[in-house]
Amino acid sequence: MTTIVPTSEEDPVLAVVRFTSELAWADAGPEVAEPQVTRLCIEAQECMITSRWLDLASLMLTSADLMVSRVSEKDLECIFTVICNLVTRASIPDEALEMAKLISAKVIQQPNDKPAFRLKILFNLYNLLENPYGKFLVYSKALNLAASEKLTESIVPSFKKIDNFLQEWNIGKMDQRELFLTISNILKDNKSMAKDSFAFLTKYLATFSGDGEESFTMNEAKEEAVHAIIEFVKSPVMFQCALLDMPAVGQLEKDGKYALIYQLLKIFLTQRLDAYLDFHAANSTLLKSYGLVHEDCITKMRLMSLLDLSSNDSGEIPYSVIRDTLRITDEEVEYWIVKAITSKLLDCKMDQMNQIMIVSWRTERVFELSQWQTLHSKLGAWRGNIANAISTIQANKVSEGLQAMQGLTIR
Repeated sequence: MTTIVPTSEEDPVLAVVRFTSELAWADAGPEVAEPQVTRLCIEAQECMITSRWLDLASLMLTSADLMVSRVSEKDLECIFTVICNLVTRASIPDEALEMAKLISAKVIQQPNDKPAFRLKILFNLYNLLENPYGKFLVYSKALNLAASEKLTESIVPSFKKIDNFLQEWNIGKMDQRELFLTISNILKDNKSMAKDSFAFLTKYLATFSGDGEESFTMNEAKEEAVHAIIEFVKSPVMFQCALLDMPAVGQLEKDGKYALIYQLLKIFLTQRLDAYLDFHAANSTLLKSYGLVHEDCITKMRLMSLLDLSSNDSGEIPYSVIRDTLRITDEEVEYWIVKAITSKLLDCKMDQMNQIMIVSWRTERVFELSQWQTLHSKLGAWRGNIANAISTIQANKVSEGLQAMQGLTIR
């Protein structure tokens, strides 16, 4: 963040007004320019005396906008730094918010001209603001500018802090929705960040509750819901998601255009390979139209089916069952078990003598109420075991203490 260091007795604001107005009127000649410069400086002084900071920001931006192509980037940065610092002088939060809107709108007015510089000014303005919603608005402007001008490397690192930002900004559902979708679209172009893009797309879809008026606005999420399903099915590294629980996705179940896509998601999250093969036999053209490769889908469904088999309460799955469910040969069974282990989908042992797989842990394809209840029961049992262990230790200590005291008494 740029810091203003006064180099003369004149207030930096007045110095900037004088500098920009002199440049703006330079071509008009001294006789015309001097009165105009004096007028603008007097107007700026009046704004400062009466604390009309919004009017002052407007006055300064009008002159500064004319300077973009006439001064060096360093001088331009100084000019905008002084203008941005006006938000710190506002005593009323709403005034600071309006100033942030005015300044950020002016900064992105011509995005193609010095986009990196404009992005830097927006970051500077963000750091100067105390108004939470003002910070969100400026961040949104920076986000859109970075996306449109292919400068996303400057803003992608901030995505890791979005949860903290949301707590600070305290924005509503509509603003969150727009933010999540924008971030998802930015990350979508980077193949190495496909999983992050999907995570933000999921956050976007989760903002639709389906209640009241949202049953109408939820229609706007249909295309994104379909996109999320396709991305999940395509991904070779994602085997768990919460899409089935979301109203924005659930609306596709009875949709004339997208019902089959919803059915595909349900197969991948709740059924086995045979169900997918039947679906493909009837809808191969549809799958190709969404860029889905049949062989890749089979690979994923085999791993998904192995996870489903692992839900067996006994934790023991015969090799023959794995062979038949995954439609593979006896020789391939252990290959697919190892593939599931290396993909971190389950933890197990292979009993080659008895031809069984013994599962100790697995990934849940979906995490719904029943999974939460199971987890709650396991945590309850774990707490009970810990409490019993502590009680036993304490009882033993008391017993040892009594025995020691009795020994002393006997002596």
